[in-house]
Formats: sequence, structure tokens, C-alpha cells
Amino acid sequence: MAINLRNRHLLSLKHHTPQEIEYLLDLSADLKNKKRAGIKGDLLAGKSVALIFEKPSTRTRCAFTVAAIDEGGHPEYLGKNDIQLGHKEDVADTARVLGRMFDGIEFRGFSQKVVEDLAKYSGVPVWNGLTDDYHPTQILADFLTVRENFGRLKGIKFVYVGDGRNNMANSLMIGAAKMGMHFVIGAPESLFPDPALVEECEKMAADCESGATIE
Repeated sequence: MAINLRNRHLLSLKHHTPQEIEYLLDLSADLKNKKRAGIKGDLLAGKSVALIFEKPSTRTRCAFTVAAIDEGGHPEYLGKNDIQLGHKEDVADTARVLGRMFDGIEFRGFSQKVVEDLAKYSGVPVWNGLTDDYHPTQILADFLTVRENFGRLKGIKFVYVGDGRNNMANSLMIGAAKMGMHFVIGAPESLFPDPALVEECEKMAADCESGATIE
């Protein structure tokens, strides 16, 4: 079955099927190869993308900017002092304004609710470049690296050592559950992941019949 993600948001990986995640990884690998070969694309020709950064970042900003330009798009950086997001204007109003001017919105900041409200009210695709809860674009990059080195995701044992409650641990656990990986978190009990999310991920794995395990 053909995969069509046109006009879809990327707020976390919860709402993407394993097949859709695999498609995104295939697309990423193809674009990476074209970049290395010096081949410019036109997937975003005539499109403008708003890059909202409440939190500064070297890699995320550069990655989104270069990716848009390489595919013929125009990225517009909007730092925390450039717009009135959540201050003089509420998020819904800002989303509506940006949605009339831009073809897509990337958000990197704090609250997951903000990126979800941008998606709800803007009328254009919204991509989560990081919130306190999730970091889906980073997980796609990590999974591409795993696949490049091991040739697969399914059955790989992926060990994460650190704060099991943060956005990376949350997103890795969700992605691993979808893709049939064996995900292990090494953390002191005070930094264990949210039991509700662990249960949700175990249900995702069962629903997808991915064979994933979480420890």
C-alpha cells in the first residue's frame, strides 16, 4: 500500500504506523544520498516554512534550514524575541496567522501543548523539533543511524542510559515499540520513565505485533 503523509503533522511518533516510520527513514536515506551527490531537489519549491525556536539549537536549526533550502523551500527563523507566541497573542491566534503565511511550521520549545495547539489551529503541517515531552525528529535520525550500521531495526537491542523521564527516553521508547526493538533503560529508580507511558508503549507493541520489549 502506498504511503501518503501529505499534510500530516509530526508531533510524536505515537500516531505513525511502523510502515510510515519506515517510509520516513527510506525518504531520509534517499535525501541523504542526494545531498552527498550534490543533487538539489524541488520537493519544497515555492514553499515557505516557519522555524519557531523558543529554545536555541545549533543542529536542529541548521538541519531544518539546510533541508528546506536543499529542496527549494524558504525557511524563516523565528526566535523567542521575534514573535509574541503565548505572550501578547495566544498560541491559537499566532497559529492562525502563521498558517495563512507559511506552508509548514517547525516548533522547538518547551510545552507539548504549544506544538499541539499550533497543529490544531494553523491549518498547515507542524513538526515537533523538540518539546519537554518528545523529540521525534531526533529519533528518526537515530533510527536511520542504527539501520545504516545494522541493516535493520527489528530485533535490535537498544540500551539508553540516563534520565528515563525525558523527551529522548520517551521518544526512543515509543519508536522502539513501533519498530520491534528491545528497548532497555538504565536509570536509578528516581529517574524511571512514567509507568503510564511504559504501559502505553507495551500496548503499541502488542497492537502493531512488532515483538518489541521494554525493560
